[in-house]
Amino acid sequence: MYQLHIIPALKDNYIWLLENANKQVVIIDPGEAAPVLSYLKKYHLAPLAILLTHHHIDHTGGVTELKAAYPDIEAFGPSEINLQINHLENINELLIADFRYEVIPVPGHTLGHLAYYCHPYLFCGDTLFSAGCGRIFEGDHKQMLSSLNKLKQLPDDTLICAGHEYTLTNLDFTQMLVPADQVIREYYDFTCRKKITLPSILTKEKQINLFLRCEEKNLQNKFNCNNELELFAFFRSQKDIF
Repeated sequence: MYQLHIIPALKDNYIWLLENANKQVVIIDPGEAAPVLSYLKKYHLAPLAILLTHHHIDHTGGVTELKAAYPDIEAFGPSEINLQINHLENINELLIADFRYEVIPVPGHTLGHLAYYCHPYLFCGDTLFSAGCGRIFEGDHKQMLSSLNKLKQLPDDTLICAGHEYTLTNLDFTQMLVPADQVIREYYDFTCRKKITLPSILTKEKQINLFLRCEEKNLQNKFNCNNELELFAFFRSQKDIF
């Protein structure tokens, strides 16, 4: 059984560590090195590898310093990342010691964005957030919706390990759109008492994340949209100016 660690970094980023029984860890999206180096030393953890979801600096900024401190660790990520790492192209599965990661292409936030699933943990970078999803910088609405629907097919017990602490802001936006939704209101009351709201669980996200509910006809009718993609584009455009 694995143990999950979360390290707050930068303004609102999270760096994730997944530990096996031998106190070996895989580091996901180290936006900076210092807090990771301190954490590894404090808890006597041995880094095996680094996984990167996409090329933005707040997810990759610590790679070079970590590799300098631990020359034997390997780093993996999409080919859009301009660093000396192992680029993952047409690879569906990645084995690192006793870790088995499913590699899932999720274009939208960036074109090469990857997610990594190691049951029950999903490391999804800036594609899926609790109660929200990432901005569409390089892809289009159709790509992003397809990526989210791909993640939505994972088991209900999947733990969402996203790249940022955006939950309360996302829930503020959601409540503005659907103020009568009791489940969302209760989840807001629950999370507003927490400093760290992640990981969340997929079964709850299917209830409180409007970006995962665009196929619902009642929502399409409420916002005068004709289909799932039209509603997703409407939600995303409104969130961009919220």
